[in-house]
Amino acid sequence: MSKEEEFTRIIKDNEGVIFKITTIYTDRSEDQQDLYQEIVYQLWKAYDSFRGDAKVSTWMYRVALNTAITRLKKEKRKGNRIGIDQVVLKQTENYNTEFEEKLRILYAHIKMLNDLEKGLILLLLEGKKYEEIALITGLTPSNVGTRISRIKQKLKTQIIKK
Repeated sequence: MSKEEEFTRIIKDNEGVIFKITTIYTDRSEDQQDLYQEIVYQLWKAYDSFRGDAKVSTWMYRVALNTAITRLKKEKRKGNRIGIDQVVLKQTENYNTEFEEKLRILYAHIKMLNDLEKGLILLLLEGKKYEEIALITGLTPSNVGTRISRIKQKLKTQIIKK
């Protein structure tokens, strides 16, 4: 298998990682597509330096989160933009409107968090353990636990107020 074929397989196997990050860090579908392309480009640039010390998904999260946060910072310097507040979610065959509405509300509140908090809660929702989140973010596992506890409380308070 060629390097290009192996990279394409990795992207296809883990495209959910990229999709979730682009959903959390963008408001418009055009921005989401742009960010998706930018993340894949950055992953390709970093592919030769991936040594396999960590899981592929851990490496992808790290590159994708750094790309998303860097892009967000660049956009903030450009000024405010008006975005839609609809979260575009992939629909599955087992579409559940009640679950979809709860998920939309949760994502809307996650979008109100700061950049680091968004990344931490996204990784937690992915089922990552504190140690793996620490590897991806560069924080210590105990700091991850403390921050996630505070984020959960913050989200709970925000959602109950609504």
